[in-house]
Amino acid sequence: MQLTLLKCKLHRARVTQAELEYEGSCAIDEDLMRLAGIREYEQLHIYNLTNGERFSTYAIRAEAGSRVISVNGAAAHKASPDDRVIICCYVGMSEEQAAAFKPKLVYCNEHNEVIGTGDSIPAQAA
Repeated sequence: MQLTLLKCKLHRARVTQAELEYEGSCAIDEDLMRLAGIREYEQLHIYNLTNGERFSTYAIRAEAGSRVISVNGAAAHKASPDDRVIICCYVGMSEEQAAAFKPKLVYCNEHNEVIGTGDSIPAQAA
C-alpha cells in the first residue's frame, strides 16, 4: 500500500509579490527551498491563512537570501502581498518507509526569516 505523507512545509511564510503576468508558479527563496527540501519544479500545495484559499502550483527558485515568496500566473488571484501562507509538499511511500519518515518543517516570521525548524507537530490539545 502507498501512503501520502507531508514531506515538508514552510509555515506562515509571507507572500512578497503576486505576478499575474509571470509564467505560473511560486518563486521561493533558494535558501528556504534548500532548508525545507523543496525541489525546483516540485508540486506545491499552498494554504492561504489570510483569505482561506487553497491551491496547487509548482516551485521555481528565487534568488538566495532574497526572502521572496512570489505567487505567479493564475494563482496570483488567490494570494496578495503580505498574505501569510503555508507551503507544503507531499510524498508517496510504503508503510515501511512511513514508519521511519520525518517531515522537514520550517517556521518563518513576517520577514520570511527562519525562526525554527522541526520534524514533528505536537499533538493538538483539546
